[in-house]
Amino acid sequence: MNEKRLKRLIAGIASGDRSSFAALYEETKRGVYAFIYPYCNNKYDAEDCVQDVYMKIFRYSSAYRPDGSPKAWILQIAKNTALDEARKKKRTVPLEKIPDPYACGAEPTDSFVFDTLNKVLDEEERYVVVAHVLWDYKHKEIAAALGCPVGTVTSKYKRSIEKLKNALKEERL
Repeated sequence: MNEKRLKRLIAGIASGDRSSFAALYEETKRGVYAFIYPYCNNKYDAEDCVQDVYMKIFRYSSAYRPDGSPKAWILQIAKNTALDEARKKKRTVPLEKIPDPYACGAEPTDSFVFDTLNKVLDEEERYVVVAHVLWDYKHKEIAAALGCPVGTVTSKYKRSIEKLKNALKEERL
């Protein structure tokens, strides 16, 4: 893979030349696949991830700076895409099934905290806290699931955490 040729292909993609995109794909797909596979650990996820990489290359080709290495740029996109997919795969519970705090594998000894969670917070507040803290969902994802603005989820989360802190302080006194 000649760096000058890759730069020309990326510039062609940025200008809307689909044949440049096809040529870039053909020249780089094996390397991208080999790079991504260890992150995915199976053929099917790796193939899906490769497709996502090339969609991002197509979408963001105009952001490529010609003074940089085209191989490094492509592999950085590949790495970020693979890591994003790996993070998504860690989530084994769909958002709709999150409200039960014990679903996270909590031990019965944690019941003090979870009992307080259930006493102090209403169902939606519990949902926001458990989804964010225990399952690592972003406020944006929670807002989409609840059908409300991100700001509402963020403020609800902050108020809920304050309620929990105050309740836990009172219980311990």
